[in-house]
Amino acid sequence: MPDILNDLLNDLLSNLRAPGLLAQVGLLVACIGLGWLLARLLRRTFNLNPAQPPAMQIGLVSFVKVLTPVITLLLLVLVKMALQKWHQPVNLMRLMIPLVASLALMRFVFYVLRRIFVRNSGVGTFLLLFEKSFGALVWIGLLLYITGWWPDLLDYLDSTVLPIGRHKVSLLAVMQALISVLVTLVIALWVGATLEERLMRVNTMHSSIRTVVARMARAFLILVAVLVSLSLVGIDLTVLSVFGGALGVALGLGLQKIASSYVSGFVILLERSLAIGDMVGVSTFYGKVVQINSRYTVLQGLDGVDTVVPNEIFMINSVQNYSLTNRILRLSTQVMIEHQDDVESVLLLLEQATIEVNRVSQETLPQALLLKIGPDGLELEVGFWITDPENGRLNVLSDVNRAIWRVLQARQIKIAQVKRDIKVVQATTGEDGDTVTLQSGNFKADTQHGLQLDGQQDAPKPRKSE
Repeated sequence: MPDILNDLLNDLLSNLRAPGLLAQVGLLVACIGLGWLLARLLRRTFNLNPAQPPAMQIGLVSFVKVLTPVITLLLLVLVKMALQKWHQPVNLMRLMIPLVASLALMRFVFYVLRRIFVRNSGVGTFLLLFEKSFGALVWIGLLLYITGWWPDLLDYLDSTVLPIGRHKVSLLAVMQALISVLVTLVIALWVGATLEERLMRVNTMHSSIRTVVARMARAFLILVAVLVSLSLVGIDLTVLSVFGGALGVALGLGLQKIASSYVSGFVILLERSLAIGDMVGVSTFYGKVVQINSRYTVLQGLDGVDTVVPNEIFMINSVQNYSLTNRILRLSTQVMIEHQDDVESVLLLLEQATIEVNRVSQETLPQALLLKIGPDGLELEVGFWITDPENGRLNVLSDVNRAIWRVLQARQIKIAQVKRDIKVVQATTGEDGDTVTLQSGNFKADTQHGLQLDGQQDAPKPRKSE
């Protein structure tokens, strides 16, 4: 391969004002300006028209970050071909084409990696380190290419042999294998992420079905990418049978829980028993379903704490879904009043006080019930409905109880005081130390006035101890 940089320097030293060199400079500036203008127009067109067909959005909108270097590269290639056809010097174009191609490659790889691995958060330290390392490798490769040392590097890698068992593999073959595997996997993950993003915007399909299709599509793409990369490297696919046997042994020995969680995840998504946004309670966990993955489900509690629950828990335990068929939830609170109060008027007052609370449903009216006529008072219950269980139950119960308390205080309705009969036994010792006298008394326990003596009597004296 000729030394591109040396040829360009020779052109500059021979005649700086040569018409061919000046024409290349002018065409280079024109290509860069035209590439920037076309990229700007395409970006504006697709940003102003978001309702484009999915194929167009996946094909062009995904390349918004790299449109300028890609379009500039295409224009430079066309200009180079035209100059060669007219037998004009192209040394400057030969230098700029790999330079622009390297820039386009880096921007494209950075965009794809962030599209795959970044989700609603900042870029991680590892990803930034990888991007810097990849950029340094690309610039080093470009320097070797334009200085003419690239063929020497390839020859050195091809001549370096690594002994692997009974076979010998060149270092160049190993690097080509790694690059092919990485490229196919990144492409598969990128296509899977783009497909998942598109599926999540389809409102006509249930969210669980969309998640299942996205997960299965990604797994299928990864499998195809691995098989294709192994075929490109030249590895016989029959070796996968050994890997399958090892995986089966691993599942049988220690990965049952993980496999069970993955299978449970697909079952949950297929049967649609859970969906994003449902309020569920399982085992000791309660919260809103914010994410359903293949292995686990994330529940966000009312206190803002996220709980990662393995999908197996949803299969082996009873699950309370407060919004599976509808989002209407009934709550209730109890109060006990004294016997002399007017029950009918109190029930009406409780219903009116409850319906004034903001979150209480106005479609299904609250209902006050007389549950029990007890010895201490009349036990009443107020049942009401809410349509937003994701906002919590305790806060609306508190609001209802406060409204009921204000009404009871305003109408001077007394809360019943629980009373119980308690028998207290007191033991005393005689003067001789042998005789024990027992006295008992009946007391009334009043929650308002404490213990009150009702009567007293002497108990029979036991026999004198021997």
